[in-house]
Amino acid sequence: MPAQARLHKKETPRAREERILQLFKSLDTQHKGYLDKDALQEGFHRLNHPLEHAVGITNEVIELVDQNGDGIIQFEEFKLFVEKTEQHLWALFSAIDKDKNGRLDKTEVAAALETSGLCVPSAKLEQFFDYMDRDNDGEISFEEWRNFLLFIPVDNMSIRAAYRYFFDSLPLTSEGDVVLSDDTLGGIGYFISGGIAGAVSRTSTAPFDRLKVYLIAQTGHTINDSAKNVATAAIMAEVKAGGVIRSGSPLLDAIRTIWRHGGVTNFFVGNGLNVLKIFPESAIKFGFFEASKRVLAKLEGKTVNEMSGISSFLAGGIGGTMSQFAVYPVDTLKFRIQCEAEFSDLRGNALLMNTAKNMWRSGGLLSYYRGLALGLAGIFPFAALDLGTFEAMKRAYVKATSKQQGIDEGDVKLGNMLVLTMGAISGSVGASVVYPVNVLRTRLQAQGTASHPQTYTGMTDVLQKTIKLEGYRGLFRGLVPNLAKVAPSVSISYLVYENCKTLMGL
Repeated sequence: MPAQARLHKKETPRAREERILQLFKSLDTQHKGYLDKDALQEGFHRLNHPLEHAVGITNEVIELVDQNGDGIIQFEEFKLFVEKTEQHLWALFSAIDKDKNGRLDKTEVAAALETSGLCVPSAKLEQFFDYMDRDNDGEISFEEWRNFLLFIPVDNMSIRAAYRYFFDSLPLTSEGDVVLSDDTLGGIGYFISGGIAGAVSRTSTAPFDRLKVYLIAQTGHTINDSAKNVATAAIMAEVKAGGVIRSGSPLLDAIRTIWRHGGVTNFFVGNGLNVLKIFPESAIKFGFFEASKRVLAKLEGKTVNEMSGISSFLAGGIGGTMSQFAVYPVDTLKFRIQCEAEFSDLRGNALLMNTAKNMWRSGGLLSYYRGLALGLAGIFPFAALDLGTFEAMKRAYVKATSKQQGIDEGDVKLGNMLVLTMGAISGSVGASVVYPVNVLRTRLQAQGTASHPQTYTGMTDVLQKTIKLEGYRGLFRGLVPNLAKVAPSVSISYLVYENCKTLMGL
């Protein structure tokens, strides 16, 4: 039996047309004989339709229904749209209705969401289900299903697309309460996912970070010029005797030096503090990135998936800036610990406490914020380029694949290798562009330590001295190991983040 016949087996063609006409008139509250933006908005509100509070929904509905492109919806256009959409919704409803009783229960909806690739938390499943179950009888009739999904402007409607649209665009429940959407309930998930991603990726690439900091701290002074203590003098004697540091590749020399002072474990000096720092830093970065995207999308009057590329880059910068400011004191302490490690007999917590006390004695709280302005100046463009580039590549791939395969964008899945590649590209672009700023910031943080005895009066001073002593190449010192660290680090971070989001149904 054709879908049209099954769908309307108890409804004559005349009755069906009358029902659609009554729906049209209910939306045409201004009695114009056609539907425009204002009429739709008022009509949705009058019907207490789920879309009455959706952002920018009326323009999308008009574009979806308007066949002749005149910007308004005539009844014939409305009728054709409703009949065609109802057939598709009936086919989708029937596929989910496994026991074929003509109603959907919560188990069937949950199974359909899981089949679509979404792992939905029980709280969100309850909310999604209850919004469609308008009579609160614990089941969803086709009429409830149709009324909920009829005007959602998504091509190739699926249960996954409906779920994602619900949490992206509908801010209120049927009772008028605030929806615990991705901005609130899901927002916590973004923070947790970001924290886990940061911790895993940073631990995996700790040796590269160790090499980067070591190379940045070496200013190119002769040891005689900067020797201020016994440890430095000892290194001077070693250089004069064997020329280890000055001969060959600086990178290989750095590896030998770090290994000589502690073996494998010396490549992970400061990693415990690193993880302690990176978990909240990454959580804040991703959490504020997602929150900023939603705020900026609403300011544009669009959904997150439709927001401009500029807003995506801006949201990335905001997320990075917030995270940098929050963890900057820990970052400074970590750099100084790594710079002191080669020249101190202390290890572990003893080295940490001693370094922290010395910093406090030398400048109080302000010593923990040395180079903050440079840090923020560097992190905003880096995070904007990193997160914005990844988002742009991801969105371009999803749209292209959706169009090519004729499926909803929400049904496009990113493979792990694709995520790793996108992460490596986006992270490398951001890191290369802002690297000189990070060099100057790191030297301000590490100044006065055994590895970097040079001191500075501020940003201008560190820039001038770096260029004078090492030329402009000095601004890119340590870039190679940094990129070797950034590419896998960012790749792993995005891979873990995207998979955590999927597991949490975000």
